[in-house]
Amino acid sequence: MSQSVDNIKPSYPLFLEDEYQDMLARKRDDFEEKHPQAKIDEVFQWTTTEEYQELNFQREALTVNPAKACQPLGSVLCALGFEKTLPYVHGSQGCVAYFRTYFNRHFKEPVSCVSDSMTEDAAVFGGQKNMFDGLENAKALYKPEMIAVSTTCMAEVIGDDLNAFIGNAKKEGHIEQEFPTPFAHTPSFVGSHTTGWDNMFEGIARYFTLNFMEDKEVGKSGKLNLVPGFETYLGNFRVMKRMMADMGVDATLLSDPSEVLDTPADGQFRMYEGGTTLDEIKDAPNALNTIMLQPWQLVKTEKFVKNTWKHEVPKLKIPMGLEYTDDFLMKVSEITGKPVGAALELERGRLVDMMTDSHTWLHGKKFALYGDADFVMGLTKFLLELGAEPIHVLCNHANKRWRKEMEAILASSPYGADSTVHIGKDLWHMRSLCFTNKPDFLIGNSYGKEISRDTLYKGKEFEVPLIRLGFPIFDRHHLHRQTTLGYEGAMQMLTTIVNAVLDRLDDDTRGMQTTDFNYDLVR
Repeated sequence: MSQSVDNIKPSYPLFLEDEYQDMLARKRDDFEEKHPQAKIDEVFQWTTTEEYQELNFQREALTVNPAKACQPLGSVLCALGFEKTLPYVHGSQGCVAYFRTYFNRHFKEPVSCVSDSMTEDAAVFGGQKNMFDGLENAKALYKPEMIAVSTTCMAEVIGDDLNAFIGNAKKEGHIEQEFPTPFAHTPSFVGSHTTGWDNMFEGIARYFTLNFMEDKEVGKSGKLNLVPGFETYLGNFRVMKRMMADMGVDATLLSDPSEVLDTPADGQFRMYEGGTTLDEIKDAPNALNTIMLQPWQLVKTEKFVKNTWKHEVPKLKIPMGLEYTDDFLMKVSEITGKPVGAALELERGRLVDMMTDSHTWLHGKKFALYGDADFVMGLTKFLLELGAEPIHVLCNHANKRWRKEMEAILASSPYGADSTVHIGKDLWHMRSLCFTNKPDFLIGNSYGKEISRDTLYKGKEFEVPLIRLGFPIFDRHHLHRQTTLGYEGAMQMLTTIVNAVLDRLDDDTRGMQTTDFNYDLVR
């Protein structure tokens, strides 16, 4: 074999060597019953046509790569944002292994989360015994100060009642009566990861505040609450803290996993690090107001905050790009009485300068993008501000109201005149769109690379390069530490997008004495 201690190669280029090529060829011949290559290419070409797209968009019974994950994934992220909190999933072991590896691959960090490992007998008789043992063992082994419980499909299909099970576990002494155990029902077969985050946060807020409102008074603490929603760019938590500090605003991020998901390699393992304290969530109703940073995904949370905490909850959009960040900071200033300040004004000016510098390369460029509802809305608005054209906008788990608002945003700009908005569609639909109405670039998570490779397979002139923005990003390192919110986030996204355009230009003009028409060192 060509592998040795002195010559270790990854799969590429290892599998290009003769022995592996021979092995792969024998596997194809002996086991795959492969169709002739000519037939494969014929079918591939057909899937790039408008005829196929029409059939594809009539699909009802099948989803191909939906560009979303399931509810418990979101509930786990929400729980990780609270101090010394252990996410606990009532369901099968395999589900929790999936959640942990999904976050492992994105954050490149260990992610603590436990399961009570329901198996066939629990599926028949119910999982209460698993809950008794699981809560007792989790508390004894991992010593959290809070356990946040959510569910998977199995527990939801058989109708397990978390409130009753947790109550019975406390009654029988498996954990102390006063030990914090908020919960949320998070069935994976409806909603998405953003729904799960919303459900878990509402469960935590309900646990600590619903029956303790007697001494609460809006504005008593003088603080401002910021609810991030399902947020996987750790830089966004830090930029929010920094902007609030620049304004002299005392703000609390309600769920902040930025430390536990970005711990240093200094020889000490930190199962719990940072996070919103239990005292902060208990005190949250005393704040001046609560701002939802991703309002489209925080429906239950907003309702609870309005009805129970009696907060106004201002109508804002995700603070992404220029205008939406302006709106956010002006609303913070209005609520708190604090001026925006010179530092943020300078930062805004630098962003405008960057937009001016780059507009010639972005003007008229066509983009297809997909992802979560708030993220896609904010990114679409920013692309319009840059003079780019977001021609295909897709969010699988958005609703008709979101589509209507997206269409209004696009209609407000001449750069949105040729745009279409798609809800309930998946990445196989997006693949068709990239062939029949080709954008210059695709923006989304790592799963978009399959679309990009398929377009390249048809020919270099059909290729739609992928710009990686969103969640999850599995095939690049350290992007989860970046920022997409505020002026700083807009600067980083602008840098990423315009340099992708210039990378493509370089790729198209590498031909010596054939396509190298410009002085390439000045762009």
